[in-house]
Amino acid sequence: MFRKILIANRGEIACRVITTARRLGIATVAVYSEADAGARHTRLADEAWPIGPAPARQSYLAGEKILEVARRSGAEAIHPGYGFLSENADFAAACAQAGIVFIGPPEAAIRAMGSKAESKALMERSGVPLVPGHHGEAQDMALLRAEAARIGYPVLIKASAGGGGKGMRVVESAGGLDEAIEGAKREALASFGDDRLLIEKYLTRPRHIEIQIFADTQGNTVSLFERDCSIQRRHQKVIEEAPAPGMDPARRQAMGEAAVAAARAVGYVGAGTVEFIAEGDGFYFMEMNTRLQVEHPVTEMVTGLDLVEWQLRVACGEALPVAEERLGIRGHAIEARVYAEDPARDFLPAVGRLAHLRQPAEVPGRVRVDTGVLEGDSITPNYDPMIAKLIVWGEDRAAAVRQLSAALAEYEVVGLTTNLGLLRAIAGNAAFAAAELDTGFIGRHAAELMPAEDAADPAIWAAAALTVVHDQRAAIEEAARATGDPYSPWAAVDAWRMNGDGYQDLRFRQGDAAVTLRTHPLPDGSFHLDLPGGRVQAAMLDDRLSLDGVSRRVRVVRRGEDLTVVMGGRNYTLTVEDPLAPPRSEAAGSDRVTAPVPGRVTRVLVKPGDRVAKNAPLVVIEAMKTEFTLRAPLEGTVETIRHQVEEMVEEGTELVTFAAAG
Repeated sequence: MFRKILIANRGEIACRVITTARRLGIATVAVYSEADAGARHTRLADEAWPIGPAPARQSYLAGEKILEVARRSGAEAIHPGYGFLSENADFAAACAQAGIVFIGPPEAAIRAMGSKAESKALMERSGVPLVPGHHGEAQDMALLRAEAARIGYPVLIKASAGGGGKGMRVVESAGGLDEAIEGAKREALASFGDDRLLIEKYLTRPRHIEIQIFADTQGNTVSLFERDCSIQRRHQKVIEEAPAPGMDPARRQAMGEAAVAAARAVGYVGAGTVEFIAEGDGFYFMEMNTRLQVEHPVTEMVTGLDLVEWQLRVACGEALPVAEERLGIRGHAIEARVYAEDPARDFLPAVGRLAHLRQPAEVPGRVRVDTGVLEGDSITPNYDPMIAKLIVWGEDRAAAVRQLSAALAEYEVVGLTTNLGLLRAIAGNAAFAAAELDTGFIGRHAAELMPAEDAADPAIWAAAALTVVHDQRAAIEEAARATGDPYSPWAAVDAWRMNGDGYQDLRFRQGDAAVTLRTHPLPDGSFHLDLPGGRVQAAMLDDRLSLDGVSRRVRVVRRGEDLTVVMGGRNYTLTVEDPLAPPRSEAAGSDRVTAPVPGRVTRVLVKPGDRVAKNAPLVVIEAMKTEFTLRAPLEGTVETIRHQVEEMVEEGTELVTFAAAG
């Protein structure tokens, strides 16, 4: 076994690999960019080495820097995690040349399967069914237009060299093809260094099912069964589970045999995933990921195996730890990816500091949290916005769904927008419980899964009001102690008024709505609160709120004048308003375009003086490996361009101003 390994990755996967390495007595070396100085993976590893600036191309994708750290630190092997260099054949070759073990498949296997186009050609020769499409090397626009027309709209454009939804576009008609191809090429080049594309027929109600395979250097190749990854947004997975609901033994065997045949065809070694798209009675090969997958924990939960340990043992030349006839599935596991993103804004990634983070209690074999962040850490625009993966297990799928709902109810994140509300809604959705799954699930159930934030529950207003009152009392009492005269009448906190009951009015704002609440202190320390729905008696101690004698768990996180009430698995954001403060300034009007997220300007498509139609593309920015095209909100003439290509911009930065058509 290795004595020391380097992990050429960051975040939760780096932490995940470190956990297994530590259990096996293997020393670990972490690498980090300037943006990740002090990140959790650097604190868990035995050593942590800097490798450059925040942009991935200058740090985590700089193979020569990582190899230099491996040489200087004495690491015998490099685990690439997933993403970055994990499917880079040139890096695998460079490791071999440097005499350092690459904990992954051979260079030739990566090259054969790393290209979606080449892998599909290989599968076609092997008799594995493919979705109709264009998988050739020819990439000129005229040919791509002709192929899309031949296949028939809608079509799906995909990056040939990678996955994760990068460089992927659904095109409904010929009119949107050119723009989609250009955007997909840029995104693919930025993510994978390769802008080649393929085009496939877009299936309307497919399921995404993948097979986990493993192979060793002794010629053993096995299937570790399937995962269903159909719950997706932006063509990226959100919830995965194993086994796939409704999978009968005959189809499991057929898909497993096809996946094993694919691996053997390229002399595969190590962990890999063969992905299929299934609709009706048919299944079709999509791609092979020559690495460990983000969703590998659900396979670990139902098989009782540690796939990272398998990777390390196979990389050392050992045979697979468990023979095929001893493999089996026990129970059901579900993984939910917790992202910093805003589902209500088309899943735009979010950045910010994790001001408050409470994760579900881990229960060995039942509840697991894989994360790369801690409270106080920041999610930056430089990398994927994943906060954590929550993995649960149950004796059957129904039990796993209940466990997922219970664990999500314990999850608390304040400081940035997350998809936790969406995940909770999915876990409680009747169609999800009935396993009515396909890749369009979120879009089809959007109205149920993403309701508008509503603070109608009186407990929300009560928790906010009591928090403000308690904070005020604490501040007054502290000031009184500082004066040395705690009995001064000016230090009283009883809201006393002459010729009337004592009370205090508080004004809160939620979105565009403002509400004024009246608080009446009572001798026993509780309060009468006049809320929008009527008067209640309320008291709050630590994280318990009592409302007319009924108590419940609630947490309020205050940041300045903003309060986030965390209750019932949801966040409600309110702002305390000073009645003496000047009126709020109005937001910018529709004569300007601002950045929806922090990012880098990659293209400016107009210049001052250009007349543009409504919805015309103006500027393209890239954030967290994803492109966002900003469009004109109305017809008009471009007046100014505030930022140029390669400039970094913050959320809300004004990019383009223009005058409406006269």
